[in-house]
Amino acid sequence: MPLLDIFRSAFKGGEHTRVPLANGIMQGWIPAFESGPAACHYSYERGIREGFLANPIAQRSVRLLAEGIGQAPLACSDPRLAALVTATSAGQSLVETLAANLLLHGNGYVQIIKDAGGTPVELFALRPDRVQVVLDGKGWLVAYDYTVTGERTRIALEDEDGWPGVIAIRAMHPLDDHRGAGALEAAWQAVLIHNAATAWNRALLDNAARPSGALVYETGDGASLAHEQFERLKRELDIAFSGAANAGRPMLLDGGLKWQSMALSPADMDFATLKSAAARDIALAFGVPPMLLGLPGDNTYANYREANRALWRLTLLPLAEKLFAALREGLAPWFPQGQLGIDLDRVPALSEDRERLWSQVSDADFLSRAEKRQMLGFLPEESAE
Repeated sequence: MPLLDIFRSAFKGGEHTRVPLANGIMQGWIPAFESGPAACHYSYERGIREGFLANPIAQRSVRLLAEGIGQAPLACSDPRLAALVTATSAGQSLVETLAANLLLHGNGYVQIIKDAGGTPVELFALRPDRVQVVLDGKGWLVAYDYTVTGERTRIALEDEDGWPGVIAIRAMHPLDDHRGAGALEAAWQAVLIHNAATAWNRALLDNAARPSGALVYETGDGASLAHEQFERLKRELDIAFSGAANAGRPMLLDGGLKWQSMALSPADMDFATLKSAAARDIALAFGVPPMLLGLPGDNTYANYREANRALWRLTLLPLAEKLFAALREGLAPWFPQGQLGIDLDRVPALSEDRERLWSQVSDADFLSRAEKRQMLGFLPEESAE
């Protein structure tokens, strides 16, 4: 069959007409930097431990975005749908958990828990690192395996009645058909640099921000210290003069010993620029204006208010729409007319934009009342009643 006919038949529907998908591309994909030291290798668990848990910039970026979406005012036309979405999942906000999973892992999975009658009663967010896709021989998704402490549970895409069982949300990954790419992986190199600079600065502080210098043994006859004398002197220096408690303690030298300072130059000690550049790269990967993270040197935004507005327009709203669109589609069999999203009129950071839009729409005499309601995001009057 010609290639064009294959694609035409694939879009006509039917399982037997689908073109094959690649199976396991993500596992076979090796980034260019993978050939470097093993210390730079990225894994999701290591990314969480060293990136989210141990890096303040990455954690603050994720929390700023996930909590912003999770606490945003919800616009929902169905109270039952709103109750499902706003409920907690494993003790955390469902929306906040899904947003964090998308940012960190690139994938979010929601299991639809139903009652005996097949009606959804709970939306449970699955940990994405525990989810494994199950594919058929042609590479099409047929189910999900969820593994906890070695016990594997298979979750079907649809139940016996044909209703969805799992809602999958994923960020774009050009080299994988079933898995998304998280922002944390893109920020990984910057996270390593930021953590290394922090460790270096901590070591400098522990050593009074400079090497302790050198004790030079000068006798004039070319003699040197015996091995036992050298080890004893080294041990006494560690005990009496190292550490923060002994900072600035005077030293008494005798027997031909002379102190020679070996302080680093300011240029050698300046890791603030390196840390700042790495921090900005981390913020860039997550789409957070550096100003909102307290990072200096950002002249892109006139002030904090403009940066906050940019955060909503460029990052929070697109991420929220991706999340809510997937929930709307997955729950459409039970809520076919359900509208779900963020109530833009109640977001303080967007108040000026909404006021400008309201003014423009109100002054547009060529628009009917129904068209104005539609442009402002309201339902038709008969539907609202």
